[in-house]
Amino acid sequence: MKLSYSVKYYSRTILSIIALHKDKHMRELKILVINNYGQFCHLIHRSVRDLDMDTKIVPNTTPIEEILDEEPDGLILSGGPTMERSGMCSEYLESIDKPVLGICLGHQLIAKTFGGEVGPGASGGYAAIKIEIVDEDELLKGLGPTMSVWASHADEVASLPEDFIQLARSDICEYEAMRHVERPIFGVQWHPEVAHTEKGEKLLENFLEICETY
Repeated sequence: MKLSYSVKYYSRTILSIIALHKDKHMRELKILVINNYGQFCHLIHRSVRDLDMDTKIVPNTTPIEEILDEEPDGLILSGGPTMERSGMCSEYLESIDKPVLGICLGHQLIAKTFGGEVGPGASGGYAAIKIEIVDEDELLKGLGPTMSVWASHADEVASLPEDFIQLARSDICEYEAMRHVERPIFGVQWHPEVAHTEKGEKLLENFLEICETY
């Protein structure tokens, strides 16, 4: 009798834990990773997929109608080599009303599209950078006050566009992260998808929560 009771007790406990996990588990979202020809684009895709999301890499020359046909819950603009190869990213930002996360070049594309300035950084090439969270909003919640990230500063946001606010800075770059004050459009200079970045998965989870509630 004691053995039977124990088995039933632990079975109920396990089922309760599973039910609690399901209650907290985010629904599967459709996230499109816009390929700007960066070397880490596949890592963004893998990182989002590993969070149990439906994700797909699409060329940055994909017509807007085809993007909308995918019915995405959010877009991630990947890093890349140059603005000249950014395809239709500016058109996506202007025409598609979905949450957007820009990474590295994607961050810079957002700034340029909305009237900010992008220029050469003081420190080029990839390196570990300590950043300071200035505004721990919904994208950066749980990440502050400081953390180490992996970033390139060959180019960087030199001035914020109108209607954007600063979220994070470092000793070498004043605008490591930013967001639009009204629309769910966010940019980070660093790469949350790589293992060298602290709490990168948490940042992506925060972005997915933004997509889920938008």
